[in-house]
Formats: sequence, structure tokens, C-alpha cells
Amino acid sequence: MFKQVCYNIINDMFKQVKKQVEGLKMGRYAEDAKQLLRLVGGKENIAAVSHCMTRMRFALADPQKADVKAIEAMKVVKGSFTQSGQFQVIIGNTVADFYNDFVKEAGIERVSKDAVKQAAKKNQNVLQRVITALAEIFAPLIPAIITGGLILGFRNCIDSLYLFENGTKTLCDISQFWAGIDSFLWLIGEAVFHMLPVGICWSVTRKMGTTQMLGIVLGLTLVSGQLLNAYAVAGTAAADIPNWDFGGFQINRIGYQGQVIPAILAAFTLVYLEKFFRKITPQVISMIVVPFCSLLLSVMAAHFVLGPIGWKVGAAISALVFAGITGTFKVVFGAVFGVIYAPLVITGLHHMSNAIDLQLIADYGGTMLWPMIALSNIAQGSAVLGMIWLQRKDPEAQEVNIPACISCYLGVTEPAIFGVNLKRGFPFVCGMIGSGIAAVVCVATGTTANAIGVGGIPGILSIQPQFMASFALCMAIAFAIPFLLTAIVGKKHLLAASGNETAELAEIAAGVGASAAAGAMASVICEREANEKAVSKKEANREAAGKLTAFLSGRAIPLAEVADGVFSAGILGDGMAIVPETETLFAPADAEVAALMPDSRHACGLRLENGMEILLHIGIDTVGMKGDGFEYLVEEGQKVQAGTPLIRFDRAKIKAAGYRDVTICIISNQGNARDIQFHTGINVHEKETAVITFQ
Repeated sequence: MFKQVCYNIINDMFKQVKKQVEGLKMGRYAEDAKQLLRLVGGKENIAAVSHCMTRMRFALADPQKADVKAIEAMKVVKGSFTQSGQFQVIIGNTVADFYNDFVKEAGIERVSKDAVKQAAKKNQNVLQRVITALAEIFAPLIPAIITGGLILGFRNCIDSLYLFENGTKTLCDISQFWAGIDSFLWLIGEAVFHMLPVGICWSVTRKMGTTQMLGIVLGLTLVSGQLLNAYAVAGTAAADIPNWDFGGFQINRIGYQGQVIPAILAAFTLVYLEKFFRKITPQVISMIVVPFCSLLLSVMAAHFVLGPIGWKVGAAISALVFAGITGTFKVVFGAVFGVIYAPLVITGLHHMSNAIDLQLIADYGGTMLWPMIALSNIAQGSAVLGMIWLQRKDPEAQEVNIPACISCYLGVTEPAIFGVNLKRGFPFVCGMIGSGIAAVVCVATGTTANAIGVGGIPGILSIQPQFMASFALCMAIAFAIPFLLTAIVGKKHLLAASGNETAELAEIAAGVGASAAAGAMASVICEREANEKAVSKKEANREAAGKLTAFLSGRAIPLAEVADGVFSAGILGDGMAIVPETETLFAPADAEVAALMPDSRHACGLRLENGMEILLHIGIDTVGMKGDGFEYLVEEGQKVQAGTPLIRFDRAKIKAAGYRDVTICIISNQGNARDIQFHTGINVHEKETAVITFQ
């Protein structure tokens, strides 16, 4: 009997030890990985999975099987969204560890991000693929287009506003200096809009991975000075249009300045010709045959066939849109477009508007579509302004609301839409209503913009001078209506919530008796006052515990000015950024290198002694460069001191690839740190200036 009891005790101890050993073998995120695997629909629903510096990227066989609400409720998950057919789950800077545990639990082979992108295309229909392609083509061009729009807007103010000598002269008329400025600035405006096909051809070849210089040359052949300028075609008699005479046939020598569709068609023709000749040509002679045949045939196709066809297609699309904006039912068109534009931003369909706007500018000398887009952005910002007023006594909410409102008024809507309005629901709808009403007035008054500008308050600079007053009226509507609607509807929501809380307290009081409730309340009040006094005393005596110094030299800016949906909305955590002037990333404090990205080398995770975890991320979307231009100077697990070089990067390569080099610092886990302060709006010097301080 005694022997049996001893055996049972020893056996139980052995089982416990075995269980603990097996637990140690399991990864840190094993249980979370199992849960996420179940919630995305199981292994059979995963076509491919990879990760970037902060997110798990899934290509799902059936996206509908993913339980998004349950996934976002997981403690380890900071948010999720779907983009370009990929279901992305935001984990933070420990995503590499999570990914390792996930693939182990799921029994899935590791794949590259490109493989996930390819697999994700199965989740996109033809329209989504076209829109994704358009977005990727125009994204690198937007900064130049916006700059051109602002310059044209400024020129409007000095050469088209008759403000002097009883309204008979402009600033350029009375000042030779400003007349010279006006003439000089057209150099940039012409380069942006007249030479747009060059940028489009370059961007297409860059996206498709073919020779970018050939794309540039193709674009130049579309806007050559040997051709009749596209803007002069309408005023030139058919007999006076120059041509190439090939004996048996003639081809008009017409340029495609400002034309979008002819440039896109020509560029994709070049891409597929280059891929075709590269495939069939022996390596020995490919350097000669491939570029020669590809460029020659694509230029011939562009001028002989694709250019004329693309011109007519573009003209037909712009004519259809123009008819909608100016026709009998223009008010209905404006109302519908104004209401649905914000939802289009969520789906990504809004990217198509860039091509339509540019075609309208080329065909009609301006666009009536873009002013409504700017008004929609202002309306969503005003809905956030309403939330700022409603939550004026909630400092935690204001940390998100105020930056989101400012960025929205400056044309970056993602923080406002995703970070504030969609979370509550009613502000988003109030913004849509205000946008629709403003758009009705906009089309009714024929408000037209010279070019695409900053899609917010500064957008008035891109409006044609004669319509600036009407656009100002539309802006006032986009300010007032969403703000008032959000304030009224939101107040009712808050009163309803307050009523529910009061009812609950009354029920509790009734259950325990009025006197007991009063005594309990008095006790709670006394305890709260004592705690507040203790906290105040503790805070008064506490001294600053640490700081993070500038990791680069440059301009320190808040996250709201980064203009990226995930970072700016604070989904990964609070932080700040630096627009760099140098090319070496330094450790801002003594820390351990917690995470690196060997494939892309564009980011680094650090863990400080106080438990604070920070993510340093160079550039926006630079993961797409696949490490080209980036060099790690440290290893994972290495202990570093403040000022230790972490990453060396090439700013010129980043910009040449079409990305921004703004470098972000995110506090993904504050550890024991408290009262974290971000010091932005200043010029900082690497390893010296304190950019983040904490207790």
C-alpha cells in the first residue's frame, strides 16, 4: 500500500515536470496563435501568410470566414484591415515572434511578402485589380501633382485676381517683380502637367519591374517639341496639323501633353514587349535586342494606334463625367458623389478619381470633380471637430481627435475616418450628409479647379479665381453642417448612455437600501479623495526618469503629419517622427535590439531597461524596396547604448523609388514609463536633442 502511494506521488510529480517542460518549449504566443488560426478560418483557409515589421499579412481563400470582430477583440491584436486583397492583422513590433509561433502551430510554410501579394490577387475582382494598379501608378506622382496645383493656385492669385486700381488690374499688372515670378513659376507648372505622360510611363515600368529609363524615353516621345502640342490641337485647322509621310500613308504628329490614358496604354505595351523579348532573346545579345525592339515597337504603337484610341477613350470618359456635373441632373450627380466619396475612400475606389481629374483638366482646362473631393475631406474633419466639442472633458479622446481633425483639414483623411468617425458611426454619416449638401452647391455654382491640390482647406488655392467665393461658401457648409449634426446627434447618444448609467446606479441603490447606498457613496468619495491626494503628492515628488534622444538630425513632427493611415491613427501606439537630413539611424537610449527585419532592413525594434518597447521605422511603405539602400549595423539581441548606429540608409534611393523617408518612432509598450511627452515642431540634432521624455 505504502509502495503504491509513493509510486502515485512520484508519477504525478513526473507528469507535472513534463508538462512544465512542454510549456517551456511552446512559444510565447502559442495560445494566441492557435486562437488566431481558428478565427481566420483554419489552415485550409490560408493561401499564404507573411509579416512585415508590425503586421501579419494573410491571403485568405475565403475572406468571409475570418471573424474580424473576434480577432480585433484579442488582447495581442491592435487592429485589422483589408487592403489589396490582403487581410492584415496589426500585432506590433513583436510580430516576428508571433509569426514564428503562428507558422509552427499552423504547420504552414514560410513565404515572402511578394508571394502573399500574388496569392491575394485571387481575392480581387477585375475592377479591384484595375483600381489597385491605378493607385500604385499614381501614388508616386501625387506629390508632384499637388505641388503643381499649389503653384497654379498661387499664380491665379497674382495674375487673375483684379484687386488693384478699382478692380482693373492684377498684382502682375502693377509689378514687374510679380510678373517675373508668375512667368518663372510656369516652368514648374508646365513640367508637372504638360509632361505628365513622362511620369506615368516611368511609374508603370517601375511598378511592373521593367527598365525605368525606357519608360522615361517613351514618355518623352509623347511630349516631344517636334509634335503639335495637345493643347493647341483644337485651335489648329486639320490641314495645318503636321504629319509623318510614309508614302503610302500619313500619321499626324500630335503630342499627348497632359493625357493620361494614352500614356498608360503606351507604357503597358512597352512593359509587355520588354518581358516578351527578354524571354525569347538569348542572354548574349539581350542587352541590344530587348531595349531596341521594345522601345521602337512601343513608340510606333503609341503614335500609330494607341495614342489616337486612348485620346478618344479619355475624351469619352471626361465628357461623360463633365455631362454629369454640368447637365440637367447635375445637382443629383453632386449630391450622390458628395455622399459616397468618403465610403469610396474606405474601399480604395477613390483612387480612380485622380485619372478622371487629370483627364478633365486636359480636356476642359479645369476639373469640377476635385473641389467636391476637397469638400468631402473638410466635412469629415468637421465631424471630428464635433467629437472634439462633445468630448472636450475627455483628454484621452482628445489625443486622437485633435491630430485627426488637423490632418483631415490638411487633406489626410485616414486618421479621421478610421481613428474617430467610423468607431462611433454617427460622425461618419454626419460628414457624408454635410459633404453631399456642400457638393450640391458646388456643382450648382459651377465651381472649378485649375488642378488637383491639397484636398482640404488649402485646396482653395487651386480653385479658379472666379469661383473662389463660391468655393468658400461650400467650405462654410462643409464646416457647419457636419459639426452641428455631430454635436446634436452625439449629445443624444451621450445622454442616452448617461441615462443608462443613472438607471443602473438607481437599481443598485434600491437593492441595498437608500441609507446603505448613501454610506457606501460617502465611503467611496472619501477613499477617492485620499487616493487623489496620495497620487498628487507622489507626482509632485517624482522626478523625470528618462528621455529618448533624436535618432536622426532633421525636423521633428507629430504622428498626425506623417500622413499614413496606420501610423497617424495611432493604431500601433503613440509616437513622433523626424523628417531626416542625415542617413544613419541611432539608438535613442540604452536598450536591447529586440527585433529586426532581415529581408527589408528598414526597421528596428528596441526594448529599454524600464520595459518600454519602441519601433523605429524608416520611410513609408519602404518594405517594398526589399532592403535595397538599407544596411543593418547591429544584430538581434545585441545590447546597445544611446547613440549606437543601428541602420544606414540611402535617402536618394528611397526617393527615387517613389517613397518618403520620414522616420517614425512608435512606443508600442510603455513599460514602467509614465507621463510620456513628445517634443515636436522643432529642428533636432541626432544623439543630442531630447525628442521624448518620460517619468
